Amino acid sequence: MARPGHPQTAPQVKRILSAAVVLFLLPTGHARAQDAAAIVKAAIDYWRDVSSYSVVDMTIHRPDWERTMTIRVWTRGQKQSLVRVIAPPKDSGNSTLLLDNDMWSFSPKINRVIKIPSSMMNQSWMGSDFSNNDLAKADDLIEQYTHRLLRTEAHEGRKVYVIESVPHEDAPVVWGREVVKIREDYLMLDHAFYDQKDVLVKKLVTLEIRPMGGKLVASHERMQKADAPGEWTEVVTREVRFALDLPRATFTLTNLRNPRE
Repeated sequence: MARPGHPQTAPQVKRILSAAVVLFLLPTGHARAQDAAAIVKAAIDYWRDVSSYSVVDMTIHRPDWERTMTIRVWTRGQKQSLVRVIAPPKDSGNSTLLLDNDMWSFSPKINRVIKIPSSMMNQSWMGSDFSNNDLAKADDLIEQYTHRLLRTEAHEGRKVYVIESVPHEDAPVVWGREVVKIREDYLMLDHAFYDQKDVLVKKLVTLEIRPMGGKLVASHERMQKADAPGEWTEVVTREVRFALDLPRATFTLTNLRNPRE
């Protein structure tokens, strides 16, 4: 597979202008719902960027065992991503492709590409505390929810916006609501998921923030289920680059099965 290329400057200018618009809106009290939606969108745009390439270690912890996988991730926009396990050897080659609203997986053991049906979207991804849905639905929080600013807090001297996100009545999502904590520099510090009875199911928490790839990123995160304190999945970013000119063939079924590396 071709390695990521050189940064593009035009999308970066666009992101700066978008951020300026959000900051302009924030002080006005009459548009709080609009502001909350803008903050959520800015945080997801900041995280995904126009495109990205990263290498992460994912550790699945259980009371009686623990295992770590190293994963390469390519993204473009909100609708395209490729996730490929590269270590350990027994898991190497297992891959997942998101293209628009469809998801496929490839297992080298059976040498087959399988389309993930909607009935399996809430199942665990690679045995972790992340679901297939968590990988696929970054844009759902923007498109399928109404957002409300609950309050502001502080983190390391910066303002943090606590936002409640409630799905539209006809939204194809399983959650009753989600609550996110987004710092004023668009880093998502906390993401809590509640079921239809308003019971906390799981939470994604940022444990460490580091400068990587030319900006601050959540370099260490933990996803933990509320009813199982001894079980969690942590993701540690080893490398990340943004605004890359990725080959068009990156996000294809052909590349999912036969990587060009």
